Amino acid sequence: MLDLINVSYDTQIPNNVGLSSDKRVLKALEKWHPGYINWWNDLIPDNFQQSLVYLRTAVSVDPKGWTKFDYVKMPEYRWGILLAPQVEDRTVPCGEHIGEPAWQEVPGEYRSLLRRLIVIQGDTEPASVEQQRFLGKTAPSLYDLRNLFQVNVEEGRHLWAMVYLLHKYFGADGREEADDLLRRSSGSEEAPRMLGAFNEETPDWLSFFMFTYFTDRDGKMQLESLAQSGFDPLSRSCRFMLTEEAHHMFVGETGVGRTIQRTCEAMNEAGIEDPYDIDRIRELGVIDLPTIQKKLNLHYTLSLDLFGQEISTNAANAFNSGIKGRFLEHRIDDDHRLNSATYNVCSVVDGKIVTEEVPALTAINMRLRDDYVHDASGGIGRWNKIIEKVGVQFALALPHEGFHRKIGVFSTVAITPTGEIISSDAWETRSKDWLPTKADGDFIQSLMKPCYEPGQYASWIAPPRVGIDNKPGDFEYVKLHMA
Repeated sequence: MLDLINVSYDTQIPNNVGLSSDKRVLKALEKWHPGYINWWNDLIPDNFQQSLVYLRTAVSVDPKGWTKFDYVKMPEYRWGILLAPQVEDRTVPCGEHIGEPAWQEVPGEYRSLLRRLIVIQGDTEPASVEQQRFLGKTAPSLYDLRNLFQVNVEEGRHLWAMVYLLHKYFGADGREEADDLLRRSSGSEEAPRMLGAFNEETPDWLSFFMFTYFTDRDGKMQLESLAQSGFDPLSRSCRFMLTEEAHHMFVGETGVGRTIQRTCEAMNEAGIEDPYDIDRIRELGVIDLPTIQKKLNLHYTLSLDLFGQEISTNAANAFNSGIKGRFLEHRIDDDHRLNSATYNVCSVVDGKIVTEEVPALTAINMRLRDDYVHDASGGIGRWNKIIEKVGVQFALALPHEGFHRKIGVFSTVAITPTGEIISSDAWETRSKDWLPTKADGDFIQSLMKPCYEPGQYASWIAPPRVGIDNKPGDFEYVKLHMA
């Protein structure tokens, strides 16, 4: 029996799936590996390939302690295939196959649907690393630089997780899809990434923090849904990936929080009470709170679009087949079939936003998006407590779900952050107050100057309360060796 807790390092690819005895898959992955390393070295993360980074690496999938910290050069990081331990007698948790034994092989009738879900999930992982490749050059501290690189190598490992499933279970088609995951690239005109938000630039560190808070949270919701899959290898892959995804959202939430804290502190030090006195605040070398709200609006709405159409037969089919569940499916008190259940969905009728009851089975995306909104709102409250504690009169807020939408029922109308439908002309006039302008971007970019001295931080961000791995404030998280 395989040791499903400890990670084996007896091949080029650390794993807990017995690759040493699965020569066909091991050979296929070893053949894929050079292409992956070429992708990493050619694109990611630019200019820091020889630096020693204090990274965590998996040595166990035991949730009580599965990592070790050490200095490593990123191209030498040991990416691996790691699945959560198998749950004995696990059954399909939802849909028409509910209660049947979970599948250890791909059910033939769901092969193409399952492969597409794995490919879409896999495509997001390298995309986010590509989007972030230039950020190291403007890191506000070695602490933040290290966190960027930790996120990068873990997104790379998440790509490996999906590639393993493609090679192991989908034959020639899977190998071709795995190759295509390295052929596409974020923002490419010829071969862009599959989802729109993953073709956007991440031009500055505030964007990175917002991305890891909002867009990685979408990743969390999708992984939680896939962790419910009746296809057990996918479920186990996603359950382990979720332990790493939590760190990414921590980086985002604390990064935004530290940005807010430094802004409020600088305002107090300068005797500025009005958070809308933007020119004076920017002269302090910090990012004003209204601009932080604009960035929040942008990244939140881009992330909402990742959930797709509110009414979706594809989502219904994935649920009904049992290959993708809902967020925390096991905690929901219903029959997990949804044959006659309904769910409330907003739509636009005669120029007004109305709520309608629709079959719950077709509203799977909508329910997941609602769960996401609830999950995301927690951080907003914590950011506002930082502002309140410093004594500044300002509160951040999530905009209305219809604001700035490109996909779904709200994509054809212009809606304000408070939920008012307005004309396209009014949108053109007022949207600069709600979304970052070029001038806002240029100002933020002007602050993006690297700060590489141990224990030092850029003017616009506060130090963290606690160091990674409980290291002291002046710990050298990255030993730079820049090309």
